Amino acid sequence: MNLENKIGLAFVALLFLVGISANANKALRGFAAQDADSSQVDSTPGDSQVINEASIVDEVIWVVGDEPILKSEVEATRLQSEAEGIKYAGDPDCSIPEQIALQKLFLHQAAIDSIEVSESEVMNGIDEQINYWVSLAGSREKLEEYRKQSISQMRQSMHDDFKNRQLIQKMKEELVKDIKVSPAQVRQYFKNLPADSIPFVPTEVEVEILTNQPKISMEEITRVKNELRDFTDRVNKGETSFATLARLYSEDPGSARMGGEMDYVGRGMLDPAFANVAFNLTDPKKISKIVESEFGYHIIQLIDKRGDKIKVRHILLKPNVSQEAIDKSLSRLDSIATDIRNKKFTFEDAATVISDDKDTRSNKGLMANTTQGGTRTSRFQLKDLPTEVARAIDTMKVGEISAPFTMINSRGKTTCAIVKLLNKVEGHRATITEDFQVMKDVVLAKEREKTLHDWVVDKIKRTYVRMNDRYKNCKFEYQGWVK
Repeated sequence: MNLENKIGLAFVALLFLVGISANANKALRGFAAQDADSSQVDSTPGDSQVINEASIVDEVIWVVGDEPILKSEVEATRLQSEAEGIKYAGDPDCSIPEQIALQKLFLHQAAIDSIEVSESEVMNGIDEQINYWVSLAGSREKLEEYRKQSISQMRQSMHDDFKNRQLIQKMKEELVKDIKVSPAQVRQYFKNLPADSIPFVPTEVEVEILTNQPKISMEEITRVKNELRDFTDRVNKGETSFATLARLYSEDPGSARMGGEMDYVGRGMLDPAFANVAFNLTDPKKISKIVESEFGYHIIQLIDKRGDKIKVRHILLKPNVSQEAIDKSLSRLDSIATDIRNKKFTFEDAATVISDDKDTRSNKGLMANTTQGGTRTSRFQLKDLPTEVARAIDTMKVGEISAPFTMINSRGKTTCAIVKLLNKVEGHRATITEDFQVMKDVVLAKEREKTLHDWVVDKIKRTYVRMNDRYKNCKFEYQGWVK
């Protein structure tokens, strides 16, 4: 499938999805009426009331609990699957409605259990999707031209679908959070497994990093602070609102689009300097003093306090780093790397004493990776490393130290770094002795999958399900849909 067709299919699917919910209640009423009247109508083959399905624009084809599944919803999912290259094991006409029905089950349970997702989580997910589309289209302008919508309109139209996806994911995580596997279970699972079924472990590396933060000039810091003071004055004079300025100028992508608003959060989840000021605010009409955090400079406005959590909005500005400052940092790191190669001191000692990276400094520069199973390890696949780090070590040998390079760190700041390739394990079939964590994650995933399967089977038994007759002969993945 060529690039234009992929983009086209993705947007057609989105158009379908946007219009689905508006017709759901109307179609559901029609479905109920049809169900109620079915016993009174003699639908023989020659009956004039028989309707050609191809002529139906939209209809409810399933009901799960009190949630309808529309024909248009199935068609939209089909188009989206084609755009993303998703293949179904069985008949798509049966598999797609079943997958949508499963989503309804998880959403229903999420509502019962009061599972929530924050607005920032939803918007981050939407932005990832839009950025992917931008990469396909070539630019934001081409994307808007093709879609005939602004980026803002796209975000709005995608909101509910992305929120539901994240609710479903959180509900699944909640259902399997207590699942654990023992070493004995892992050994037993792989004991009689054919060799070609044992997972292949891609090349993994262990990397040490040493960073140096370019110094920001006092003139640049003064410029940023003056801009924040100007924002405060404009709000205090009633010229504009804090939220408007946050949308226009804040450099925190997670909150700027919501007018700088953050969800309720505890003190421990915030930068200490930010938290100290935010938790001391008492008047929602007042704006805080300027706060310096590890992310940049902020002004903060209180929205609400609830127990030990606080809800605020803020504006973040990040001072620009000059090329002169970057060059100085790169030169310093080059000298440090030379001294390490000349054995004046070790990389590990330098990382402990000199590095600005607080996440790795206490571990002698060793980078840590959190696996999908939630376990921390020092091993990375190249795809899991920051892009700049992966590029630097791609052609290095074990024990070598890279040339200095620039990167954007986890706090969104430009920093300079050198790295050492500590270890490299070439791709291979997993073994218990060398790759126990990989094999444990496989078994854990199987156990979680079984737990979710059993939960769905039980949930179906206790949920009202009604479907059009044409689906009753389908071969479904889960039993019990046909009552």
